[in-house]
Amino acid sequence: MGILDFLSGQFIDVIHWTDDTRDTLVWRFEREGHEIKYGAKLTVREGQAAVFVHEGQLADVFTPGLYMLETNNMPIMTSLQHWDHGFKSPFKSEVYFVSTTRFTDLKWGTKNPIMARDPEFGPVRIRAFGTYSIRVTDPAKFLSEIVGTDGEFTMDEISYQIRNIIVQEFSRVIAGSGIPVLDMAANTADLGKMVAAEISGVIAEYGLTLPELYIENISLPPAVEEVLDKRTSMGIVGDLGRFTQFSAADAMTRAASNPGGDGGMGAGLGMGMGMAMANQMAQSGPWGARPQAAAAPTPQAPVQVAPPAPPPPPVEHVWHIAENGATHGPYSKARLGRMVTEGGMTRDTMVWTAGQDGWMRAEDVTELAQLFTVMPPPPPPGV
Repeated sequence: MGILDFLSGQFIDVIHWTDDTRDTLVWRFEREGHEIKYGAKLTVREGQAAVFVHEGQLADVFTPGLYMLETNNMPIMTSLQHWDHGFKSPFKSEVYFVSTTRFTDLKWGTKNPIMARDPEFGPVRIRAFGTYSIRVTDPAKFLSEIVGTDGEFTMDEISYQIRNIIVQEFSRVIAGSGIPVLDMAANTADLGKMVAAEISGVIAEYGLTLPELYIENISLPPAVEEVLDKRTSMGIVGDLGRFTQFSAADAMTRAASNPGGDGGMGAGLGMGMGMAMANQMAQSGPWGARPQAAAAPTPQAPVQVAPPAPPPPPVEHVWHIAENGATHGPYSKARLGRMVTEGGMTRDTMVWTAGQDGWMRAEDVTELAQLFTVMPPPPPPGV
């Protein structure tokens, strides 16, 4: 090595750090033999702090700015060691750069359900997840408590521990908040601030703070959500009787959509439920009539299918009669029978009833033809 190179290596020493990884919390300035020249220039950029460690002992912390490393601006290191002035006596120290910016969009979530006591549902299990941000507020404490002698410390190395603290404090805050599960969605902002405040008190011992914590979702187990959906359906439908009829109709629809499944069992079940629903509607009157309390079935009792309701009686026709350009009626079939007996109606009398296509002779109507069998027909002509 030439004399110029030697002098350049002795006189010029610039210490700085530029980071483009976006996840590095601490980086150690690498120098052969850890020799820092007396009078070297130290550049600390915004969002950084520089921590000097001399012979294993924390010496100074430098905030953003440009520094000349001399005894007059390093009083702590001056008390640690007396130097000879000049570049002939470099000192062996380590420089750690600590990022003091916020690390955002970090994920957290409950690995296992959290047990809580809800004022409406009783004991429940809930899950939650969201995001948070973290920031180093005390570089010296963070270096001594967490980093140690690690030359490059990333966010991944501490995120697992932070997530555990978040879940622990979140569980404690949720259990003691007394907020109903159904109202938690409307209070996620307040819950996030409460949890962040509790967590900041814990991680302050590490030289960290938690500026923000967001709760994106709080959910119940799938089985509980299914029951909650049924309860919501009951509230929408109204009374229990109407909900039972709605459930039976829904079951019939699902069974009809798969008539060949399970050997026709679905179709049979749908038919049985349909007959039960019809019987219930016949007993309770028209839709929306006075609701009746339904007894809760015994869990061990088998489901019994009610017998089909009897068919409704046939509708009796009434008849109109046309005589001399005028119509009379309506008359029941029994009344027409008496008219035949009294001679007020003959086989040629024109009659009409609802659903009949025009006027017809009484004798040509099958339903009325039997009325004339009780009376003998008129004698043939010439007898």
